[in-house]
Amino acid sequence: MLKDNLIMLRNIRGLSQEEVAEAVGISRQAYGKWESGLTIPDIEKCHLLAKRYGVSIDSLIKEEAIDGLGPIPPAPIGKSIWGTVTVNDRGQIVIPKGARDRFGIKSGSQLIICGDEIGIALIPMDTFEEELGKIMKMAYRDADKQSE
Repeated sequence: MLKDNLIMLRNIRGLSQEEVAEAVGISRQAYGKWESGLTIPDIEKCHLLAKRYGVSIDSLIKEEAIDGLGPIPPAPIGKSIWGTVTVNDRGQIVIPKGARDRFGIKSGSQLIICGDEIGIALIPMDTFEEELGKIMKMAYRDADKQSE
């Protein structure tokens, strides 16, 4: 849980225990005790750690796991990991309830599927249209400025 997240986040960012300890105003030995699970930080130190790592306090203290992968690091603030889905023989997936609730996806919702070399993303159609409209307005405004 907390101790595992502290280790994962520190290693992901390539920091030493001493660097993290200094950032939150404690000794390296005190921080080492947090990572070993011998002690736990108070709420103020949890706040500083969460801020340092760019995660929420909630995600810092709880364990997230994905079937087949085991524990995963906390997602950055504003990002979410809802778990895994399995593609059936017709290419269908079930979007996890947390994701459906977060984005208001219900039966009949239209989604745009986008991708790049590392994966795919599903974007609600109305959100995609809104963002595309903003991009087009900026493009037309820039074109108008260049023609002046």
